[in-house]
Amino acid sequence: MKKAKLVVSGILCAVMALSLVAVGGTKAAAEEAPAPSGANYKILFMPKLTNIPYFQSTNEGAQEVAKELGIEVIYDGPTEADASAQVQMLENYIAQGVDAIVVGPNDPAAVTSVLKKAGEAGIIVLDWDTQADPTVTDGSVYNVIDEEFGKHMVDKLVEYMGTDEGDIAIITGGLEAANLNAWIDAGQEYMAEEYPGLNVVTIEPSNESQDEAYQDTKDVLTAYPSVIGILGYSSPTGPGCGKAIADMGLQDKVAVVANGLEEDCQEVLKNGGLKCACLWSTQKLGRLSIATAYYMLENDGAFPQEGEKIAGWSDPIISDGEHNVYLTAGGEDYEAK
Repeated sequence: MKKAKLVVSGILCAVMALSLVAVGGTKAAAEEAPAPSGANYKILFMPKLTNIPYFQSTNEGAQEVAKELGIEVIYDGPTEADASAQVQMLENYIAQGVDAIVVGPNDPAAVTSVLKKAGEAGIIVLDWDTQADPTVTDGSVYNVIDEEFGKHMVDKLVEYMGTDEGDIAIITGGLEAANLNAWIDAGQEYMAEEYPGLNVVTIEPSNESQDEAYQDTKDVLTAYPSVIGILGYSSPTGPGCGKAIADMGLQDKVAVVANGLEEDCQEVLKNGGLKCACLWSTQKLGRLSIATAYYMLENDGAFPQEGEKIAGWSDPIISDGEHNVYLTAGGEDYEAK
């Protein structure tokens, strides 16, 4: 498979420059990360739902770094993209007592009160994968720069459709998912500016389910036979939408560019049902999320600075110095050879 690294965005360059100025004489850009202190912290690592490959893969990275740091990371969450179930589970863990909560909210608005409660209880609160209300979190772990990622996926779809005009559809994970909505919004704004001939006929939720993404794709193409391109947001859409296209024999008529784990998309990339999967290293996302929480526990809630080396993470941190750290500027493309 070909992997194409995305270009660092001007937005990120600006963030990095500003944070370097702000850091000044702090310990940013330290040559080596400090050794783990040996404190036995307990960190809750909660995804939107626990039982899909994307989040299971992030947990692999989280558990690896937990062993290295000598801490306990609890991977728990709902088995469906259920905001109310997530809130109840967070309430339970606050009552039980944890040192930090690292959560990917299904519905950011739904978790505001419970995350505020966690902060008031002295718990470090971070969001990851999807951002919550920043007024109730101590920091955010971003997988990508939302605007750049949204634009990139549109560019890839136009490339594979071979035209910048026509009807397209969007299959998303959940309608309340802030990160997915940010990519969709950025993409649609970009279309209006750069590709005004593209027409989004519908946006359909797959509820983070590969089976639903599969059925959504078939339903969309039945209802809108003029569709020549599909953008899929959330990792189950890559294999789900791609399989639907292949099963319908539409590989030469409908181009699909969607999120997906490389290993989950091999078959649909090879048979042409999926033209390009856009994502990032999920294991590294889990690792960075836990390493950031650990850093804040070790440093009385202080946020890691741009260029700093922290325990559990091998690369210098990409940070705005105040609230956001970034795994990568863009991501990786997985395409058939």
